[in-house]
Amino acid sequence: MACLLEAPLRISVLSEVTATSRHYVDRLFDPDPQKVLQGVIDMKNAVIGNNKQKANLIVLGAVPRLLYLLQQSSSSLELRTECAVVLGSLAMGTENNIKSLVDCHIIPALLQGLLCPDLIFIEACLRCLRTVFISPVTPVQLLYTDPTVIPHLMSLLSRSQRTQEYITQIFSHCCKTPEHQTVLFNHGAIQNIAPLLISPSYKVRMQALKCFSVLAYENTQVSMTLVNVLVDGELLSQVFVRMMQRDQPIEMQLTAAKCLTYMCRAGAIKTDDSCIVLKTLPCLVRMCSKEHLLEERVEGAETLAYLMEPDVELQRIASTTDHLVAMLADYFKYPSSVSAITDIKRLDHDLKHAHELRQAAFKLYASLGSNDEDIRKKITETENMMDRIVSGLSESSIKVRLAAVRCLHSLSRSVQQLRTSFHDHAVWKPLMKLLQNAPDEVLVMASSTLCNLLLEFSPSKEPILESGVIELLCSLTQSDSPALRVNGIWALMNMAFQADQKVKVEIVRCLGTEQLFRLLSDPDTNVLMKTLGLLRNLLSTRPHIDQIMSSHGKQIMQAVTLILEAEHSIEVKEQTLCILANIGDGNTAKDLIMTNDDTLQKIKYYMGHSNVKLQLAATFCISNLIWNEEDGKGSGSQGSQERQDKLREMGFVDILHKLTQAPDSNLSDRAKTAMQQYLA
Repeated sequence: MACLLEAPLRISVLSEVTATSRHYVDRLFDPDPQKVLQGVIDMKNAVIGNNKQKANLIVLGAVPRLLYLLQQSSSSLELRTECAVVLGSLAMGTENNIKSLVDCHIIPALLQGLLCPDLIFIEACLRCLRTVFISPVTPVQLLYTDPTVIPHLMSLLSRSQRTQEYITQIFSHCCKTPEHQTVLFNHGAIQNIAPLLISPSYKVRMQALKCFSVLAYENTQVSMTLVNVLVDGELLSQVFVRMMQRDQPIEMQLTAAKCLTYMCRAGAIKTDDSCIVLKTLPCLVRMCSKEHLLEERVEGAETLAYLMEPDVELQRIASTTDHLVAMLADYFKYPSSVSAITDIKRLDHDLKHAHELRQAAFKLYASLGSNDEDIRKKITETENMMDRIVSGLSESSIKVRLAAVRCLHSLSRSVQQLRTSFHDHAVWKPLMKLLQNAPDEVLVMASSTLCNLLLEFSPSKEPILESGVIELLCSLTQSDSPALRVNGIWALMNMAFQADQKVKVEIVRCLGTEQLFRLLSDPDTNVLMKTLGLLRNLLSTRPHIDQIMSSHGKQIMQAVTLILEAEHSIEVKEQTLCILANIGDGNTAKDLIMTNDDTLQKIKYYMGHSNVKLQLAATFCISNLIWNEEDGKGSGSQGSQERQDKLREMGFVDILHKLTQAPDSNLSDRAKTAMQQYLA
């Protein structure tokens, strides 16, 4: 062992500290157990609050020896307990200390120690485990490696208030995934932890509450179970409501509000339930006011944003509670030069974390404005709001950029905002910049927003087009992420709507026919639908239809045929038939259908389909094919008379005649209009 210790010594400063540290470690190897015990106790006193001493002892190899003594059955209980206490103290140091302890396999050693019947030793092991597990550098999976650990921890909950506090704290820190939630749920976490909510100890109540918040998050099974749990004859949701009262500590109010929020979002509590509308929502709005600490304001705003995200009624209630929209504007002015913070440490902390407030405010604005036009107007009229969003898009923090673009996306759903504030602030410029090299989650939001800015009534559409956006969007359609492919093609679809010939040709050139047809066979239905929408927008107005079909007609007809033959939804087939109807509206393009008996048979099949939408779209195709042009010949190679004769021979007139009697008035009117062409 001594030779092992030489290397770190040579590279460390041979100061007195190292020498005395060495002395502590040497005493752990004394043959006299009493001296070893005294050595451990002295070590315990030496390391309290002394991070340098802790680091030295770890470098000098104290940890493996302490773990060895802890695990030896020949060691006295007192020695084993003192070893656990010292290890817990070493774990209180830096993240590097924790890494060293984990690398020395401290977790399995301490978990093994929990099998000892002695309560004081168990508590010391649990305290140390708690300290190790709450560190962000500890892999939480280590708690779940041995399947006997969780049930054993559940059985220790009843031993003492300390075991309750430490175990619930371990659970709440180690429950990170749906799988973890399931493991804890299956081992009776709810039944075992619920009674702790009325423990005389505040620490126990608080840790139990945190456990429920992580168990219920996005988990329907847990949330549905929690709704029916009784604690001392009282419904759990009512216990949470009591914990949100103003006379409770802020941490407790916030965590109880999170529990109810998560249960509501998981569908276990209705959004119009009084415990949500009258208790949870006002409690969270209260947390946003400036008398609260930065982290409380952040957590309050983010939880509130999550609570009301899918519910327009909650958004309306929140927007009129305590001047919330104006209150959030303070999140951007913090900490101000005249800040009331006198505690220098606190001020330093808040300056480093002020970006979290901005992120939370953007998230909450995004949630507030996601449905209601009046709320959006209220948000954009808040002082300098659009300028704040624009500067948020270029902040160094990726989380702030993402939240700012979410907020922008939410506001971009408003026609009025697109026409006014978005145009006045040239929002498209920073948005385009953001699209150049951002992580996928930012790209998804930014490209969704761009889709809205490219709608035909948006004044930003023209300048965006001139900025060379087509190539960027075409590259998005090649992404591995379905969401990015959808947004790329959706934006192109919006761009092609009523666009001039030059833009359409540029889209087809830049996208390339190969990629267009690859998108038409995309496994994601949304991508397929938007690609069909793009094709439909490209094939509108006769000169455009004829030009595109003259250069790509064969491939387009082939793709259309494949879609109509394959297993696709009604919506996909309807869009495809609408594309055929557009082709049939061309002067020369309609020949591609008229000379293709296979396609005509498909149209005929869909005219007799059981779904009215498909019948309508197919009848629309035929209506365009038999349309009677003034000169009788049209500019196609087959005049309307020839087309009408061919379609009559194929039995289309009989079908049209039948459809004039269809119960659906739109369908019968369309059939009558088509029949009139034969009489014209």
